[in-house]
Parts: sequence; structure tokens; C-alpha cells
Amino acid sequence: MSNPTPPAPALPPLSGTTIGALVEAGEQLLLAAGVGFGHGTTNARDEAAWLVLWRLGLPLDSPLDDGPDSMANLPVAPAQQALTATLFEERIRTRKPAAYLTREAWLQGVSFYVDERAIVPRSFIAELIVDGGFDDFLGEHTQQVLDLCTGNGSLAVLAAMAWPEIHIDAADISEDALAVARINVDRHGLQDRIRLLHSDGLAACPGPYDLILCNPPYVNAQSMAQLPPEYRAEPTLALAGGSDGMDFIRRPLREAPAVMSEDAVLVLEIGNERAHFEAAFPQLPVFWLDTSAGCDQVLLIERAALSRFFPS
Repeated sequence: MSNPTPPAPALPPLSGTTIGALVEAGEQLLLAAGVGFGHGTTNARDEAAWLVLWRLGLPLDSPLDDGPDSMANLPVAPAQQALTATLFEERIRTRKPAAYLTREAWLQGVSFYVDERAIVPRSFIAELIVDGGFDDFLGEHTQQVLDLCTGNGSLAVLAAMAWPEIHIDAADISEDALAVARINVDRHGLQDRIRLLHSDGLAACPGPYDLILCNPPYVNAQSMAQLPPEYRAEPTLALAGGSDGMDFIRRPLREAPAVMSEDAVLVLEIGNERAHFEAAFPQLPVFWLDTSAGCDQVLLIERAALSRFFPS
């Protein structure tokens, strides 16, 4: 008979009479509980600040340092302390990403609604859009854009903000995710420029597109089995890419030339799967794009290269 799983250690109550004290206490709770990060924050301090400020209804960029404008020493009423403690308890007990608890995620300074129906947005393509990371491949011909695997619609919204003249199709196989994307498209007033499509890959995407953005499911099976609970709280459909992470990617790469204009490019995020990508598509000429995580997370492929690699 196997031994029963030992109960989780009891955590001390969240305490503190100021914002700074609550953040410090929350940080220690998160560290003691061993929660995972990566859905908007990368460490316990930033996550604690996010939860405290959100619960208190304060801007998430409120200064908490030792400067003259710091909010760290502002008092917190007992009722607010109790509400904040409840939020930390839920974060630790459920192991859900904080974005699912707050129903809000931020990407490149833009707020997006999110819930458990869609993956928490965190694409490196977002920073490339905002920073002009592949503008050299675009031009006046870039008018029709596809955001494939749109999830909550964040990349489509950021693209519409960055390029005011373009029109975007935002496609996903998940009707639940598209319902979340609809909230964000409407929230940012982009109904006239972003069309949502229910599509299995490119099947219902008419084209021709001058630019395709794609942050697909790409996590390989071994990595999926090792993901922290926070990632397993997200839709598996949006993460799992099969044994080598390339199951979904193979089909749209093969089919993309048929829905791309002559000078079109495809921007694809593959996370930490570069080795698997290069093994699956040897000799496919691509451009690796620089991001804050390095130059092996996002790649760009020209239509001509795809056409040669996947002749019709």
C-alpha cells in the first residue's frame, strides 16, 4: 500500500497594516507555498504586489519603493487586510494563475480580460509587434493579417493598435477562447477591424493574408508532464503540441502558402522547442527574431520559403 500524501504545511496568516507590509507578507506566503510563476510575473515579490494592489483597487504600477511617492506606507484597513488574505489563500489553494483570479492580464501595457476558457496571454510576438521587431518584412502591401490560435485575442488587438490601417482575422478552434476574444475586441472598440473566426487551423481562414501571426500549442509531451499546476490550470488544447511539440505546427506550415499573398510572411512562436522545430523542418530557411528571452523563441518564414519546402 502506498503512503498517503502528506498534508501541505500550514501557512502563517497574512498580516500587515500597510501596503508594503502586506506585500512583504504575501511574498513570504507565496514562497513558502512553492507556487509557480510565469503568467504575468516571474517572482513572488512581483506577484504579491500584483495581488495586493489589485485587491485594494490601486494601479498595478503604483510605486512601492522607498521614494517620496511610494505607497508602501499607506495604511490598510482591517476589512481590506482580510479581503487580501482571502485572495492569497485562493491563489495558494487553487494554484490558479493570478490572472484567472483577477480576470485581468497585461501584455505590453495593455489590459486584457481573461478567464479559464483561454490561455493567459504572454506571447513574445507581442513585444515584437510593439517594438517593430519584424517591420522590415512589412510594407504598404501589408493590409490583411491573420492571428492564428488567437486565444483571448490579445495579439490581434495589439496588432490593430500598432498598425491602424490593417484588418485582422483572429482564428481559434476553441469557441470558448473566441468568446473571451470577443470581450477584448469589444472592450478596445476594434469590432470593425478584427473579425473572429472559428477555425481548425487554417480551414476557415480565407486569406490571402500579408502577415500571419501564430502562437500555437507547442509544448512537447515530456515538458507537459512536468508543468507546474498553474500551467495545468490552462486549457490543454492551447498548450500541448504532441511528442515533439510540432503536431499542430506541421499542418499550417504546409497549408499556409495557399492563403498567403506573394510577399507575405509568417511569424511563429515556438518557445523552448527550437531543437524540435529544426529536427522536424530541416533545411527550412527561417529568420530567428530577437526577443527579451533571446533569439530562439520566435521565427519568421517568408511565403516563398514555405512554397519551396512544401511544394503543392
